Amino acid sequence: MAKKITVYSTPTCPFCIRLKQYLKENNVQFTDYDVGSDAAKAQEMINKSGQMGVPVIEIDEKIVVGFDKDKIKEALGT
Repeated sequence: MAKKITVYSTPTCPFCIRLKQYLKENNVQFTDYDVGSDAAKAQEMINKSGQMGVPVIEIDEKIVVGFDKDKIKEALGT
């Protein structure tokens, strides 16, 4: 069963860009929210992660802050 993956990012964040590229390269489907232009999603990200910095990735309710490949692989089960 596919995991539900949400990425909270901004278009200018280099780690956000790398994270999304990594997910695409590994054929991982995800929903991306630009927290720079969506205040509601920014607040949602802060509520879930306690973080104001991006990227924040949610994989089936598991939160990974930053582009941490090892934690992302573990959460994806790869």
